[in-house]
Amino acid sequence: MTEFIIVALVLTYLVWSIYLEDTLPKRYRQRNCMGKNWKAVFPKNSKNEIRTFLIFFIDAFAFDEKDKLKFEPSDKLLTIYRELYPKKWQADNMEFETLAEDLQKHHDIDFESLWHDDLTLGELYHAFNKAQ
Repeated sequence: MTEFIIVALVLTYLVWSIYLEDTLPKRYRQRNCMGKNWKAVFPKNSKNEIRTFLIFFIDAFAFDEKDKLKFEPSDKLLTIYRELYPKKWQADNMEFETLAEDLQKHHDIDFESLWHDDLTLGELYHAFNKAQ
């Protein structure tokens, strides 16, 4: 009977940890909603337009949709990426490649022409919004 309880607890823990796994780096997970920051920088854009962009972004990075407003316009894409992969030798999930492909395919945006090491989500949103 004790063995059964131990196995059940281990299985419960594994299922629970997989179900609740959060891919969002701690730095962003601890934030409150950044919607006000987006509206302050882009006052003429609707909440829906901003959220559409953020969903587009988090899909490329495979974050949960509930976390879309944890990011703010001044967040640098490379910083987000480095938070996900702090060690240079870590294999990634091709987030930038996915983002570039999706931008080109759905919005005819050349990500490579926008890219610089300090590219922010706000800059990317501006290009995204212009393409709409």
